[in-house]
Amino acid sequence: MRNRRYSKRRTAGSVQLCICAGTIILVGLSIILLSIKLAEVIGSSGKYLPSNEEGYQISQKALKAEEPEIQVNLLEINEYSRPGIKSDKITGIVIHYTANPGSTAEQNRNYFNGLKDSKLTKASSHFVVGLDGEIIQCVPSWEIAYASNERNRDTISIESCHPDETGKFTEETYASVVQLTAWLCVKFGLTERDVIRHYDVTGKNCPKYFVEHEKVWEEFREDVAFAISRTKSGK
Repeated sequence: MRNRRYSKRRTAGSVQLCICAGTIILVGLSIILLSIKLAEVIGSSGKYLPSNEEGYQISQKALKAEEPEIQVNLLEINEYSRPGIKSDKITGIVIHYTANPGSTAEQNRNYFNGLKDSKLTKASSHFVVGLDGEIIQCVPSWEIAYASNERNRDTISIESCHPDETGKFTEETYASVVQLTAWLCVKFGLTERDVIRHYDVTGKNCPKYFVEHEKVWEEFREDVAFAISRTKSGK
């Protein structure tokens, strides 16, 4: 009888040991899988991004608010794209997209300048960022551009090129827009919360990718904030 009880206790103990061992193994596997997932998400960029594939894999080291290289190629003063009207105090930066897939910064700048002759519409932007990250300035920052409707007088506009119909910027375009935006924020004493989309002014689907992917838009503003903070801290 005693042997039988001892045998039962030993069996119960073995079961408990097996359960404990199984639990430890499962926890270990979960940690390993989580580590692999994090490695995939972080990648070589050094920046954590959500597990979706909608965002941009830009390194934090590339996020800066230094003055970028800017090609100044101002529009001719005319009533259709550069009226020469002095702007009010700048209180915001407005992000746009060209809605012209595959077009370059220069082509968009020339389109704006050509409106003085074609007189098709009134349109322009202070800056155009190209597919390779190049930046062209079309209108001085102290003048208004015809870009953001009722916010023309107190904002700086940035027009961004994109390769296809999705409206998603290239990595190079994205990085330049972040840097240019952050630099302008520092220059005019603004924060990332003063950075808005054309959509936020009129409800227009512009910039398309940032309107249709709200999380990516918030990540963009976070990147701008990080770039500003690095500059202010002297890092």
